[in-house]
Amino acid sequence: MRKTTITFLAAFLFFVSCKDGKQTPGVSGIKVNLQIQRFEKDFFAVDTNNIAASFPVLQQKYPVFFADFIQHILGVSIAEGGSKADSAIKLFLRDYRVVKDTSDKVFADFSAIENEVKQGIRFAKHYFPEYKAPEKLITFIGPLDAIFQTPTGKTGDVITQDALAVGLQLHLGSEASLYQSQFAQSLFPKYVSAKFSPQNIAVNCMKNIVDDIYPTNPNNKTLLDFCIDKGKRLYLLDKFLPNTPDTLKIGYTASQLNGSYKNEGLIWSFLIQNNLLYNTDILRIQSYIDEGPQTQELGEGSPGQISLFVGWQIIKKYMEKHPDTSLDALLKLDAKQVLAESKYKPK
Repeated sequence: MRKTTITFLAAFLFFVSCKDGKQTPGVSGIKVNLQIQRFEKDFFAVDTNNIAASFPVLQQKYPVFFADFIQHILGVSIAEGGSKADSAIKLFLRDYRVVKDTSDKVFADFSAIENEVKQGIRFAKHYFPEYKAPEKLITFIGPLDAIFQTPTGKTGDVITQDALAVGLQLHLGSEASLYQSQFAQSLFPKYVSAKFSPQNIAVNCMKNIVDDIYPTNPNNKTLLDFCIDKGKRLYLLDKFLPNTPDTLKIGYTASQLNGSYKNEGLIWSFLIQNNLLYNTDILRIQSYIDEGPQTQELGEGSPGQISLFVGWQIIKKYMEKHPDTSLDALLKLDAKQVLAESKYKPK
């Protein structure tokens, strides 16, 4: 069947928030232990004339994260030691000193972010009482290309064995001069760097917790599988961050999100008419799954990774029809079952 193009309508200047009508549960009584550790401050304070002498102190304070940072984020082999490792670290400290100085100004007071993450963890523990949440939030500054792929997009933040680790170099504000260089823009087009704000830290932390609770499913094959998988993650994020704007959670602009709601029926019809829902050809469905400036087949103005939006709406519709379903039970449901029992038919 011949493909059609969806024209996205003009958007309002505010985002659209779709709630399920349930009251937000009280979680103030849930105890959360979260220690904030500013690794970048300690790391940039090392004596560059004797870097190796600083390692034992950092290892003692950051017994897990230090090795992860040196080996997996900086890409320096501790085993090699000697002048080669020292030179690589010295070069990084010199080149990223300006990033550290900028970060010190932007994040002089980290308390609001800390409180937001703590509140998110309270909700996570409310819905998943057996979940062992990280008890540390470690901030760091890494190379610009230290970025991780997650089911909902690229991020400079990661969950480690014992901590939420936040790469401040990718949270300085979307208009920060650091992201305007040719090198930075080759790594991060505008649609990616638009999410490099301090406001995204709590969102990314909770996305990492969602991914920890609900690991990536290697059996995802069809576009529907990916839609439902991503929709479940956003629905959990709704529950963990009930007061966070939908635009931050999904990573769309207000215009894109509003346009998606206005054209929800057309988007769904397009996927059905072009036999895309059960398509397993990754090259055919990739543009609907991956981040991008737009979903090319849907026309200019559409958001990339439209599977996020579609899956989110299906999950919300399913939970409206089956409000007694626990989040744990929801995560176990098959994609076809979710779609069938949601009776999702947007107009």
